[in-house]
Amino acid sequence: MLASTIVYSGLTLAVVGLICLVKPMRWLRIPTRARALGIAALGVLMAGVVFALPVSESRIDRVETRLDQFAPVWQFSEFHTIRIAAPPPRVYEAIKHVRADEIFLFRTLTWIRRGGRPLPASILNAAGRESLLDLATRTSFVWLADEAPREMVVGTVIVAPPGTRGKLTPQVFQKPLPPGFVLATMNFVVTPDANSGSIVSPETRVSANSPSTRRRFAVYWRLIYPGSAIIRRMWLRAVERRATAPDGR
Repeated sequence: MLASTIVYSGLTLAVVGLICLVKPMRWLRIPTRARALGIAALGVLMAGVVFALPVSESRIDRVETRLDQFAPVWQFSEFHTIRIAAPPPRVYEAIKHVRADEIFLFRTLTWIRRGGRPLPASILNAAGRESLLDLATRTSFVWLADEAPREMVVGTVIVAPPGTRGKLTPQVFQKPLPPGFVLATMNFVVTPDANSGSIVSPETRVSANSPSTRRRFAVYWRLIYPGSAIIRRMWLRAVERRATAPDGR
C-alpha cells in the first residue's frame, strides 16, 4: 500500500506541475513555470523510482490452507479480514452467492480498470443477477477448492506467453510452467469465533515466474492495488449484509 501511495502522490504532483506549466498558480506556491517544471519532474521521479523497486518473494513455511497448496510462492499479495455475526455455514453460502451489484463501487472500479472498454462477461464486466464467483469460474477463473464451510479457492492466469493454448485446470497451479506466466490465486477462509460468529479472511496471491514478467507486473500491481483493496473490503461488507439479513439475501 505504501508503494501505491507514493506512486499516486508522484503522479498527482506531475499532473499539478504540468497544469501549472500552462498557468502558474501562486495560491499553490507555484508562481513560475520553472518551479512547475521542477514539481512535475519530481512527481515523475517519485513514481518512476517506485515502479523500478525490486520485487521480493514470499514462501510458505508449512501448508495450513488449501491456498498454501496451490500458491506456495508469490511476489504480490493482499489480505483482509472481517468479523461477521453469523455462523460459518451461513457466511460461506453468502460468499458464494454475493453478486456484483451488491458490492459498492465494484462496477465503477472494474470499469476504470478495463479502461472503459466493452468486454465479454467476466469479473471485470459483471452484469445480470449471477453470483460473482459463479461468473468468475464460468469465464476466466477455475475452482481449486470448495470445502464448505471452511475454505474456497479460485485461480486464474493473468498473463501467459504468446501462443499459449489450453484449458485452464487446477493442474496449471501445481506444475512447473514455462517462463512468462503470471498466476493469481484467491481464497476465502471462514473460521468460527467465540461468539457463534465467523471470521472471514480472503487472501490473494500473485506469482510471476520470470524476472521480466515480475518487473512488468509490479508496475500494474502498484497502480491497481488501491482499487483492488477497496473492492475486497466492499466485497466483505456485501458478504456481511447477506449473511446477517433475515432471509439470507
